[in-house]
Amino acid sequence: MSTSEKSRGREALKKTAYAGVMAALCYVGYAVIPPIPIPGLFDITTGTKIHVGNAFVVLGSLFLGNPYGGLAGAIGLSLADILLGYSASAPRTFITKLVIGLIVALVAHKIATLSRSHKHTYIVKWAIISSVAGLGFNCIFEPFLKYIWFTLITPNADKAQSAIKALVGVTIATSFVNAIINTIVAVVIYLALRPVLYKTGLLGELKVKKFGE
Repeated sequence: MSTSEKSRGREALKKTAYAGVMAALCYVGYAVIPPIPIPGLFDITTGTKIHVGNAFVVLGSLFLGNPYGGLAGAIGLSLADILLGYSASAPRTFITKLVIGLIVALVAHKIATLSRSHKHTYIVKWAIISSVAGLGFNCIFEPFLKYIWFTLITPNADKAQSAIKALVGVTIATSFVNAIINTIVAVVIYLALRPVLYKTGLLGELKVKKFGE
């Protein structure tokens, strides 16, 4: 085995281990940390919750990129559904969280190249843009997926109708507040940990942008 192959193997193993940690944090963010009540928006009877699980989905993708970041969030929150007795929703959770992670990582690492060295203002801007892209898309994608799910896969007229109401804005305010809160939490933690994790080499070395790139 060549040196480069060994290096890639070590990198993959390291990212897999970090993905496991992020999956555990996603679980804690949903199952352990209590939801945040928002007066006028928080309604326990509808199952709407403002929780920070999505913040760790975003955080994993900001740090690890694809596919590790997306899979960490998808596995962590799907496991939370299963262990909390909501196994029927686990497949949808896996899909929605994976999509959030993939979008965040795409914007952060393919478009903004946050694994490179940049000015602080650039990092702040693109961390926010990446988070908003993933969580904002989910505000539309999640109720749309529920509608498709309860219409075609496991038909349930009441739940399909509820998903449509969410899609056209009946509960869209809660979705946006959820996205805003999780964006703030994710970006604050990312900005606090990024310098430390790269300085200690835990995430590898920051790539220095070469002239002309």
